[in-house]
Amino acid sequence: MKFRKTMLAAVSVFALAMPLSASAQGVSPETAEQIQAMLAEMQCEMDPSDIEVEDDGYELDDVFCADGQYDIELDSNLNETGRRKE
Repeated sequence: MKFRKTMLAAVSVFALAMPLSASAQGVSPETAEQIQAMLAEMQCEMDPSDIEVEDDGYELDDVFCADGQYDIELDSNLNETGRRKE
């Protein structure tokens, strides 16, 4: 039981820190959370600090999905506009 509480605390701290690290790159915490939720639905994950703001949206570097690693481009409405397998 103590291990479970420790793990829950560690995961909570990490989850709270994820949007903060992304906001340092010019991405709002809300946008970082939306991107992370979208990726989870796609069975993908990434380090939020790898979200880059582009003129016309966002570039997601080093996205790890079930079928491989990708760079994904999103428009300003968070619609996927491109994907490159690495």
